[in-house]
Amino acid sequence: MKIKNSKQRLKKLISYYKPYKKMFFSYLFMSLMSGLISISIPAMMRYVTNNAINFEYTAAVKTILILFGAAIIMLILQYGCNYYVMFTGSLMGANIENDMRNEIFRTYQTLSHKFFDKNETGELMSRITTDLNNLSKFLHRFPEEIFFFVVRFAGVLAVLCWINWKLAIVATMLVPIVCVYILWFMPKLTKAFEKNFKKLAIVNARIENSLAGIRATKSFTNENLEIQKFEDSNQNFVSSQRESFKILGWSYSGMFAQASLYIPLVITTSALLIINNLLSLADLPIFTMCEMLLIGPLWGFMEMIEIMGHSIAGYNRFVDMVETKSEIVDSENAVELENVKGNILFHDVTFKHEKADKKIFKNLNLYVESGQYIALVGSSGVGKSTLCNLIPRFYDVSSGEILVDGINIKNIKLENLRKNIGFVQQDAFLFSGTILENIRYGKPSATNEEIIKAAKNAYAHNFIMNLPNGYDTQVGQRGARLSGGQKQRLAIARVFLKNPPILIFDEATSSLDNESERFIQKSMEKLAENRTTIVIAHRLSTIKNAKRILVMADGKIAEEGTHEELLSQNGVYAEFYNLL
Repeated sequence: MKIKNSKQRLKKLISYYKPYKKMFFSYLFMSLMSGLISISIPAMMRYVTNNAINFEYTAAVKTILILFGAAIIMLILQYGCNYYVMFTGSLMGANIENDMRNEIFRTYQTLSHKFFDKNETGELMSRITTDLNNLSKFLHRFPEEIFFFVVRFAGVLAVLCWINWKLAIVATMLVPIVCVYILWFMPKLTKAFEKNFKKLAIVNARIENSLAGIRATKSFTNENLEIQKFEDSNQNFVSSQRESFKILGWSYSGMFAQASLYIPLVITTSALLIINNLLSLADLPIFTMCEMLLIGPLWGFMEMIEIMGHSIAGYNRFVDMVETKSEIVDSENAVELENVKGNILFHDVTFKHEKADKKIFKNLNLYVESGQYIALVGSSGVGKSTLCNLIPRFYDVSSGEILVDGINIKNIKLENLRKNIGFVQQDAFLFSGTILENIRYGKPSATNEEIIKAAKNAYAHNFIMNLPNGYDTQVGQRGARLSGGQKQRLAIARVFLKNPPILIFDEATSSLDNESERFIQKSMEKLAENRTTIVIAHRLSTIKNAKRILVMADGKIAEEGTHEELLSQNGVYAEFYNLL
């Protein structure tokens, strides 16, 4: 259930402090000690101004020096307390930020393809970096600032009442007004910062998109176009900040005016009390010192206003994200597949993308027998990749059902289902790291010997050994240091290592040169032995030997047969073949 209530969100926020209770209370205790020390010094000074000056000279000097020494010792203790508060509070905030970052990353890992189809990578990045970084500062500073202010306020009020209760009322009367002022501005500021975050996310998305496509940009000499796009999105972000700057300006100036009013208000009231013999002149500097102790936290609050606005907006975005649930989840009584044969059945399957008007296919029926090698062909957009993406439940069918070994895939545990399916796509994705690490991704527990065997099966071992660092060669971002054919062979080696009973090749050879295609084709055929295999083919030459070719058109299986049988029908397949 989504958390929308502010009280629930606050309760969730407090729960992040629980693992660090000892750290939290120890740093609050040190903050308390620092506050008490601040308050005790004016009390000591009052003793000097009201009593020590009446002592005999030697006794007065001795008393003053003792109190001065005590003040120095207390200030050293306060220095230690403040260091502990800053260090421990910052560390606690960083730990909580770490927990939140882990939580939001775990959420990303559970979400479906549909979610990532709709959300920009740059925006998702901003939620896990910028939002949480701002929130971390707030998480350790806000409790400290509030607690420190309450301690100081209570202590100063006690000292002031001890000196003169009438002046104490005047001196503290503005504090509630300041608090109400802050509370009045916060919702407006939070709303403005939420708009800022959305615009900043667009900027981040623009950066991520532009850098990912930098080679295309340079090949089309469109650097100036990309610069213009970025400057436009950047300017939109600056424009969105105008509202928050206006609110900050009003809140800062208002806080400054109220804080600045303290000293003339206290001096004027003090003067009137002194004239009427209601206040000792010796108490005036002590009163002023106490007022400065109150004004200090108020200046701190002024700084906290902006941090609070950023943090509340960021926290709301954080909660919205971690409360997002994937629509593709295990059913209540989901089972695990055992001794998988690889029989696949599509029964009256209909599918269309969310908010799309047209169905990609309707009432599709298809049976793939265990160990069978079938090829899917058809024009672009006909639904070949979509059909394959439905088997591991990257998307769920709109209606109908898909069964693996007679069990509806919705009733199979998602992790177990996907572990039994090997996927090789047209754009083989490699992670930054070494060749060894990328192949091992297919089976994290694999030994080096198993990895080398998989590479040999994928006809990748020879080219790997010819690289300067062999299996320890860095592949670069997305495998940028390797050719397309090399990346595909590593992707196939990864699937060899995984060793699944069901294979899906989604146009794995469509963008390769002839030599690379021959290597990939050999490794695909070797991998497909005794496995249920579905191949989406762009080049019909790669599937001539398939015993079963399915031709998709108009959301259905239009033709079926071997290469020779389909050519003899002189239909859609023959038309495709003759166009090559």
